[in-house]
Amino acid sequence: MTKLSVNINKIATLRNARGGNIPDLLKAARDIQEFGAEGITIHPRPDERHIRYQDARDLKKIVATEFNIEGNPIQRFIDLVFEVKPTQVTLVPDAEDAITSNAGWNTIKHQSYLREIITEFKKKGIRTSIFIDTDLKLIEAAATTGADRVELYTEQFARDFESGKKEGVKPYTEAAKLAHELELGVNAGHDLNLENIRFFKQNVPHLAEVSIGHALISESLYLGLQNVVSMYLHRLQ
Repeated sequence: MTKLSVNINKIATLRNARGGNIPDLLKAARDIQEFGAEGITIHPRPDERHIRYQDARDLKKIVATEFNIEGNPIQRFIDLVFEVKPTQVTLVPDAEDAITSNAGWNTIKHQSYLREIITEFKKKGIRTSIFIDTDLKLIEAAATTGADRVELYTEQFARDFESGKKEGVKPYTEAAKLAHELELGVNAGHDLNLENIRFFKQNVPHLAEVSIGHALISESLYLGLQNVVSMYLHRLQ
């Protein structure tokens, strides 16, 4: 079964909008795990506009499943990951002022840079994943960096699915097959939701984990957090 890791950035956004500690991020993380999710994901940004660096430290104490920290490996981020030692670090090449992640790594251009960083993370026993597009040459280059996994950037799939172009899943199918052949684990994330997740799961082999945040929290406003987590788990079976 593909694991569901819930990105709780949006819960932190809501908390920060009013100040104080409502909603309680740590309680939400505990509850999400109790509801059946197999992981918690956070993506701290340099301006700490949602997840704060201290949140990462506090969450380490209460995440009993898998803890995934995403981000651009600037020095402050690297230091945080070394300190917290999550289950997995997902490297994302987002600009400091980006609203959300909008591109995967060019693993050919940045191969030596990624290899150097990944080597250090692996010395600490931290599983590494590279956020990446479906270009097969980039998947091949990712395998030379020492990464354990790739996370397929699924925004284009989500757009195609919404417009009825279900053949848009094919590049993801091929990318996942190649990654598996190269002994890379396969994760996926970005704009996956209750409408498209089952189709994606059915058509993308070797899918180890999906990371879902914005859609899941938005859907929970109408359907309830516990119910939505259960619905995702059912679709991922």
